Amino acid sequence: MIVKDKNVIREITPLSEKDCFYIADRRKSEFTYPMHYHKEFELNFVINAPGVQRIVGDSAEIIGEYDLVLITSPDLEHVWEQHDCKSKDVREITIQFSPQFMKTLLSTNQFDRVMKMFDKAQNGLSFPMQAIMKVYALIDELPDTKGFYAVTRFLTLLYELSMFTEEARVLSSSSFAKIQQHSDSRRVQKVQDYINQHYKEEIRLNQLADMVGMTEVSFSRFFKLRTGKNLSDYIIDIRLGHATRMLVDSTMSIAEICYESGFNNLSNFNRIFKKKKLASPKDFRDNYKKKRILI
Repeated sequence: MIVKDKNVIREITPLSEKDCFYIADRRKSEFTYPMHYHKEFELNFVINAPGVQRIVGDSAEIIGEYDLVLITSPDLEHVWEQHDCKSKDVREITIQFSPQFMKTLLSTNQFDRVMKMFDKAQNGLSFPMQAIMKVYALIDELPDTKGFYAVTRFLTLLYELSMFTEEARVLSSSSFAKIQQHSDSRRVQKVQDYINQHYKEEIRLNQLADMVGMTEVSFSRFFKLRTGKNLSDYIIDIRLGHATRMLVDSTMSIAEICYESGFNNLSNFNRIFKKKKLASPKDFRDNYKKKRILI
């Protein structure tokens, strides 16, 4: 069931309060479901659908033969759309499960890996091929497994996937998904918090290095080691996340969004946006809104 809320499709899933999870195992020749979001966690597995475009937040990618994505944010829009897919024999297995149930069941040391995976998957998490091959049999057989054994198989599936959390790719930017980033390092967390609050302003390397008592060279190396990104790329991604969110949620002009998101040059903003998002800001806005609106 879907309802229309401010032009965004909010899905009401069949999951009841007495269910651990809900599985939909579909054989299909096309993707027709619109852009949507829902409060439940979701693990979506697509087989034999090369050419489909997967959109999660402000991430848009063309998938191959296999695609496995975990989403644990209640507000993160997502869709798998037909795009250039020609396959007439697609299989899609969607598993939706309650965040309350999982947090109660898994808030133990033994499932610490799984909880860390759920935290990372708030932005959408795409698993690598080695992870898919590792859990393929579990996912394939889960729709036909009933009762207690279905629950144990599902928990095993989540645990096996959690072994690949570091290799899995985060999809949507945190600033678009409105997710607060957390770091094990207090220094990195301090810098991230500052950037999140001051991304509209000019942010200098020496300013951040002084903030955490490090030299510029040491801080640059330390920040990249901890975040996987150099400082300039990190700041650009934060600004682009805010820009893409404004593009889809507001009627502001592209020039207004450029300056409001911290870029001080419109042509530079357009160039960086197209390089990162593979579309101009105008095309991104137009395409995204077409997918969000239910006609």
